[in-house]
Amino acid sequence: MSLRKAEAVLARFGFDRYMLLLILSVVLATILPARGAGAAILSQLTYWVIALLFFLYGAKLTTATIVAGLTNWRLQLSVLALTFVLFPVLALALKPLSMIWLPAAIGVGFLYIGCMPSTVQSSIAFTAVSRGNVAGAVCAASISNLIGVVLSPLLFAALIPQGTGFGVEPAAIWKIVQQIVLPFALGQVCRPLLAGWLARYRKPVMIVDRGSILMIVYAAFSAGVVNGIWQVMSVGSLAVLVALCLVLLAAVMGAAMLAARMARMDHADMMALLYCGSTKSLATGLPMAGILFAGQDISLIILPLMLFHLAQLAVCAIIAQRMMGRLDVQAAR
Repeated sequence: MSLRKAEAVLARFGFDRYMLLLILSVVLATILPARGAGAAILSQLTYWVIALLFFLYGAKLTTATIVAGLTNWRLQLSVLALTFVLFPVLALALKPLSMIWLPAAIGVGFLYIGCMPSTVQSSIAFTAVSRGNVAGAVCAASISNLIGVVLSPLLFAALIPQGTGFGVEPAAIWKIVQQIVLPFALGQVCRPLLAGWLARYRKPVMIVDRGSILMIVYAAFSAGVVNGIWQVMSVGSLAVLVALCLVLLAAVMGAAMLAARMARMDHADMMALLYCGSTKSLATGLPMAGILFAGQDISLIILPLMLFHLAQLAVCAIIAQRMMGRLDVQAAR
């Protein structure tokens, strides 16, 4: 089998080059973790990379698209309800269950998943493949991330139990404002000047975007490897963690489909709700975790989000492929 054919097969199950690079970043951190002076330099570099990442997010976000999509208030409110209400409730329910078999930091990681905003690129792409409401998905995912930059850390701080050894310091909220909110806002201000340049050079911008995430993953897991993450997490523990992630994903997807039917949404809106309401953003979650959990077991805390992200891409890719095939058969009749 050629490399291109192998990539095509993997892509059908949600594993594109980017996801494979994410996995390789964890492998590299396991084999060659950053230590000592190298880790200190990487930490400083990661700080500015995160600021650049959110500046680009702000510059790429089309305000007109959000305003236009707000007219479909039923879809937008449904996505926000799933993302910031149902998800945290389910994560709270799974947190004590996960702590029966897994380290306490993993339970914190489940709660962290529940507080994250929706994905942007993948939820829009899956909506398009499934012949869904792409404009509505763009709006829903963008609004989710716009709100999530502020709401997610506050929601997590409100839900995390006191006295557990994990938590959010008030200083961390201010760091998020400095490192994420301000660059994002500056990107929005600069958008009129940068929109044309960003449209012309999409590939370099995408490389910076995804390369930043890979660097954050490598830095986080390097710290975890140095602190003995793989001595704490066995193969059996990873299997339990993956199973819990799939349970969480299935519960939210089921709720999304039920909500769409109860609201009598058409197929297009139903697909947008399914993908935007049941997915969580790695691109927002990893940088924010680096600020919120500085000095804590960050690699263990973000591990559930990493695995959930992989699971959601694989499951959504399978659903989107089957949905496209079903619609093609119906159109041919």
